[in-house]
Amino acid sequence: MTLIRLTMAQALTRWMAVQMVDSEDGPVPFFAGVWAIFGHGNVAGLGEALYAVRDRLPTYRAHNEQGMAHAAIAYAKQMARRRAFACTTSIGPGATNMVTAAAVAHVNRLPVLFLPGDVYASRRPDPVLQQIEAFGDATVSANDCFRPVSRYFDRITRPEQILKALPAAMAVLTDSANCGPVTLALCQDVQAEAFDYPAKFFEPRLWPLRRAPADAHDLVTLQQALTEAKRPLVITGGGVRYSQAESALSAFCLSHGIPFCETQAGKGALPHDHPLNLGAIGVTGTDAANQAAREADLIIAVGTRLQDFTTGSAALFPQARIASINTAAFDAHKFDALPVIGDAKTVLSQITSDYHAPPDWAERLSAARTVWEARADAVMAAQGTPTEAQVLGALMRCAPENAVVVAAAGGLPGDMHKLWRTRQSGGYHMEYGYSCMGYEVAGGLGVAMAAPEREVYVLVGDGSYMMMNSELATAVMMGVRLTVILIDNRGFGCIHRLQKATGGAPFNNRLEDSHHETLPDIDFVAHARAMGAHAVHAATIDALETAIDAARTRGGVNLILIETEATQGLGEGGAWWDVAVPEVSDSAAVRAARSVYDQKLKTLRDPS
Repeated sequence: MTLIRLTMAQALTRWMAVQMVDSEDGPVPFFAGVWAIFGHGNVAGLGEALYAVRDRLPTYRAHNEQGMAHAAIAYAKQMARRRAFACTTSIGPGATNMVTAAAVAHVNRLPVLFLPGDVYASRRPDPVLQQIEAFGDATVSANDCFRPVSRYFDRITRPEQILKALPAAMAVLTDSANCGPVTLALCQDVQAEAFDYPAKFFEPRLWPLRRAPADAHDLVTLQQALTEAKRPLVITGGGVRYSQAESALSAFCLSHGIPFCETQAGKGALPHDHPLNLGAIGVTGTDAANQAAREADLIIAVGTRLQDFTTGSAALFPQARIASINTAAFDAHKFDALPVIGDAKTVLSQITSDYHAPPDWAERLSAARTVWEARADAVMAAQGTPTEAQVLGALMRCAPENAVVVAAAGGLPGDMHKLWRTRQSGGYHMEYGYSCMGYEVAGGLGVAMAAPEREVYVLVGDGSYMMMNSELATAVMMGVRLTVILIDNRGFGCIHRLQKATGGAPFNNRLEDSHHETLPDIDFVAHARAMGAHAVHAATIDALETAIDAARTRGGVNLILIETEATQGLGEGGAWWDVAVPEVSDSAAVRAARSVYDQKLKTLRDPS
């Protein structure tokens, strides 16, 4: 057996560089590169190793550990989980800064390899700088925070461990059902330790995309349920995009005459003008889709985990039977559904029934969609003080057909889910599994890296922008094309509106309702310019459209600031969301909100 003597870090990076997956152009490296912020826990060992393979495994420098991880996650999402990044930091705060991002990847079932530095395996110099000491457990380090938000976790305390740990990690990163973040905590002394590794370990390996078919019994049961349905409805989840099942879904719905609606993750899998597309479902849904959900007698959920925003907090379709097509048994069994466990594209092609839904079902819902779109057009029309809906209308009028919009938290996801009209698949990129404020700018960078041929627009509120904006400078440094539309409503406007809706007094959300001596007057345009972006202020919707057109012509990194109305959200569409209201309160408004809440609770579906 031929052996190669390498440090653990050198072996790790060489191995990463030769892991391959299939693409339309043939095998490509699974790891598009490594995001790195170096410190004493990774610069000497892993940093030296990454330098040696920089031509095959590029290293990118970010400004914030959580931000770079968001960029990695967004890249994997835009690539439909076919490629991914690794992220490395030092021990201590660098590592724990990535824990929130790990949760984002975990909830959204997205692959990213976290490689935080760790304490000394030998414990010779303990405690080292930034080491967390658990008084009753000497095996604990800060990286144990990654355990609940990782699909696979290991701590590398000996150099030969990676012979088993790396293939196990890769199996998770490429598994359609178990896909999610992997954490390999790299003890900093072990990174520099040498071992004689088998040369075979560094031969290129192709990881296939496995498409599991449905069990024959599950398929028969699903087809029987379909045959009995009078008002079937498909819910399109993110699994449709990850399976690349867009064409299969369209063919299935068209051949059986079944309308479909979209979750946040599934939106944009098929274009908005597909004849059977009813648009967004749930708390942030359209009236047409939610009407269909309330009346449906069979829900076919394809690649969705059926979270509360999709189900209207389990109240939206209490009468329907649910069949769930999902690669993950964990998701397929939710709501006592008929589980059909398998790959979405494969399972949809396995359904051979000659069933066709009653024509009046789809026709009636199509008419409801027409009514909804007219209402949506009205709220997006430019008039008066700008609103988020009007900002979306302006962007839709100006953006090219291949545009990708990126957002994550606040009021924008609700408005965009209802209103945005995606014209090409992959044009809607919303992180709403974890609804992570601060994802937007870094996420836009990741999307721009994954789809450099498309125009990428980040929509972000001032609250999220203030939480994390440093990757704007990274985008400038990397020379990507990216336009950020920053919507300033002077605080956390979305939660302010929720606070009012649950009877609460205005408190601690808008800047003016928070403890202050002086209200800050933040110059977002000057801030963005200071980081190297071209930045302008648009005072009106017309000015916004002019700025969007100019940014597209100019290229590079652009930021456009526009102030919007803060207190009124989009009242159109939507379903109930279960936000618990206090049972006891001195406030009459809270007591009234609780009375409404108690009535709504009576409509809940059994969540078992």
